[in-house]
Amino acid sequence: MSPSPSSSAPVDAGEIARRMLSARAEQFTESVIREMTRLAMKHNAVNLSQGFPDFAAPAEIKEAARQAIADDINQYAITWGAKPLRDAVVAKFERTQGVRYDPEREITVCCGSTEAMMAVMMAIINPGDEVVVFEPFYENYGPDAILSGATPRFVKLRTPDWSFDEKELAAAFGPKTKAIILNTPNNPTGKVFTRAELEFIRDLCVRWNVFCVSDEIYEHILYDGAEHVSMAQIEGMRDRTIVINGLSKTYSVTGWRVGWALAPPAATNSIRKVHDFLTVGAAAPLQQAGAIALQFPQAYYDKLAVTYAAKRERLVKILEGAGFTVFKPRGAYYIMTDISAFGYPDDVSFGKYLVEKIGVAVVPGSSFYRIAADGAKQVRFTFCKKEETLAAAAERLAKLRP
Repeated sequence: MSPSPSSSAPVDAGEIARRMLSARAEQFTESVIREMTRLAMKHNAVNLSQGFPDFAAPAEIKEAARQAIADDINQYAITWGAKPLRDAVVAKFERTQGVRYDPEREITVCCGSTEAMMAVMMAIINPGDEVVVFEPFYENYGPDAILSGATPRFVKLRTPDWSFDEKELAAAFGPKTKAIILNTPNNPTGKVFTRAELEFIRDLCVRWNVFCVSDEIYEHILYDGAEHVSMAQIEGMRDRTIVINGLSKTYSVTGWRVGWALAPPAATNSIRKVHDFLTVGAAAPLQQAGAIALQFPQAYYDKLAVTYAAKRERLVKILEGAGFTVFKPRGAYYIMTDISAFGYPDDVSFGKYLVEKIGVAVVPGSSFYRIAADGAKQVRFTFCKKEETLAAAAERLAKLRP
């Protein structure tokens, strides 16, 4: 006779959790970046960790959102995106990259580029597939691969210029490879992939019949003459590339969560189905405002780059003066640094010291690597902040002694 529940041996609560919860979710931690923002708030620290601007968004985009709400654009938009926004996205992409997409069959509007990436991964991945990821990587990419059922294959970007070894990259591709994730301009390194590098990646994608999932969210934040080239415009890649982008970084509205994926029709059909059952759709009035923002003149983007270039120089000077080894970015709005001079055993202990004792929050470098030790001597700063914030950081970091 089987024992009754009351007479059975006690089961450890941790064991119950392991049986009840997803093994996939156990393979990664919560976002370290968002955790550092919480610690910054707790310790009243200057937040140079999470990449959100602490200054105002353009007046025109805010007014467009207010007007959309006043005009009662408050109900569901078409699941894969309101037509004005879809039209505006493809028109801008053709204007800036010279590649035409069909707004009816080749775009899916999502709740931010984060959801767009997840929807793409779930739409193209089958169990057993592999995904190539450059590291250091934006921390979402590894979990995205795992949640979609793929095995990530990591390829190093190496300091000081964040170059990759062609033989190492070629060896990461094989018959199980389904996609490579590309982020250019890159978070966290600021690397801008050159046309020659993209063509080398193209050759591997063609050889192995692989998608390139290209995250281009920082496309307009460039320095020192760097040029953003979308993989979609590289010969032979128009129908192998899925472009991820959104409003967040270019228009300083990270909390609006409006992003999109440009993809060939068959891939778009799958992406739209996944997106529909993940979130149904992005916020309707904010999509309307986004359609207005995407029509801003070139002068807006030129000014954006100039503004961020000045902020980059400001933070580089602050960090070098404080004793950091700085890897100067060519794009995006982050700076990776080497912390060896400070003598701390690892990035996590140093980051804890910075936020608790110095009053500045950063992101430990290990969060951008598969193996924590590879990032143990690095931390990332962001400079998408107003002058008052950077000045406060300068004052506090001046207390550091290498």
